[in-house]
Amino acid sequence: MILAPNLERSPMSHFQVAAILICTFINMMDGFDVLVIAFTAPAIAAEWHLSGTVVGLLLSAGPMGMVIGSLALGPLADRHGRRSMILICLVVITAGMLLSGFSQNANQLTAMRLLTGIGIGGILPGLNTIVAEYSSLRWRSFWVSLLQTGYPIGATAGGILTVVLIAQYGWRSAFFIGAFAAAVMIPLVWKALPESLDYLLTRRPVDALERINHLLGRLGRPGLETLPAAKPDSPRRKTGYADLFSDAVLRNNALWLSLAFFMMILAFYFVMSWTPKILVDSGMSTAQGISGGILLNAGGVLGCLLLGYLSSRLPLPRLVTVYVVLTCVLMVLFGYVGSNIDTLVLLATCLGFFLFGSMVGLYALAPHLFPTQSRAAGVSIAIGVGRIGGVTSPMLAGVLFDHGWAQTDGYIIFALPLVVTAFAVVLLGRVISRSEVTQQQA
Repeated sequence: MILAPNLERSPMSHFQVAAILICTFINMMDGFDVLVIAFTAPAIAAEWHLSGTVVGLLLSAGPMGMVIGSLALGPLADRHGRRSMILICLVVITAGMLLSGFSQNANQLTAMRLLTGIGIGGILPGLNTIVAEYSSLRWRSFWVSLLQTGYPIGATAGGILTVVLIAQYGWRSAFFIGAFAAAVMIPLVWKALPESLDYLLTRRPVDALERINHLLGRLGRPGLETLPAAKPDSPRRKTGYADLFSDAVLRNNALWLSLAFFMMILAFYFVMSWTPKILVDSGMSTAQGISGGILLNAGGVLGCLLLGYLSSRLPLPRLVTVYVVLTCVLMVLFGYVGSNIDTLVLLATCLGFFLFGSMVGLYALAPHLFPTQSRAAGVSIAIGVGRIGGVTSPMLAGVLFDHGWAQTDGYIIFALPLVVTAFAVVLLGRVISRSEVTQQQA
């Protein structure tokens, strides 16, 4: 932290923990908002008599909005503040979810899912920044992991709630509940979520000193009489992309990591978006189909936590490779099982366990591949390319199903990209190993 490095080494205050928990609750809400369309898709498709292609477009609209939001709104947080952008995005999410519930046709709902995705994509960078900044150095990995685990926890809880809501009030009620949850977070963020201290110091708005001293008081720290001298901008920081593409090794790292993310997210969004509807189309009830999605997310919570624990004891690239390979195997098995409910319950939980763990593992692996001056550029490119896979996957599946492909075959088809992901992780693991040897020799 720019202001007080010793804050990173001090016990965390209740104020810091509260700020992190608020961010985690927002991410839990986002988990529900992203996947609510997967939980409600069977009921929506039945009511409006939608083709697979149209359902695929509905499922892809949210991820497309997330790409737009991360590219268009995410950078504005550096100019206007993390907290301010989180508040704006919560308003966008509230409007998108509320209007989704009032949609009268697939075109309207697609537009509202796009709007909701824009808000979610814009909110994520601010959440990550605030959690990392207000965590102590000792517990930072734990709190950042908790933030990421909030996504499947929210999706799991939301799926359970959606089963009840659809049965009692219809599919629109799930979107209204999502809008209500986002609306409730607005006054909570306004009242209790602090602004980034680094933002206040680097951008220095008119009332920066007053706001910094207010935050320091809540952190139990003495205030400042004047702002510390501003640090000159680092020229290397402005040339992250140039550094990345002028170095052959870093360029290859970025390309292989981008390929790994793209192929991983192709499989991830197919499984998470289509599974509830495929289960219903295979003969299960709507509640049973949604339960399949719930089990995927519940397994994902456990998979993320175990990966975080094992990563401190085993080489991360090897661990991620094992997770990806097992995800591939489980997807193939899931496609072959058909509609055997008892077997699907176990497979769905195991698949979610390794699917979410693989995704989190890639996120954890990425920073090790780039030096500080080009790390943000390398990771941003890889994640941006990967999110394109999240847009492509649900639509592609819908088109395939409309052209006669069996829906259960989709798991086998979308398991194939994971072979590429595993191969890329192995290559990147060798790069990391060579880098660690070089550093030890130096």
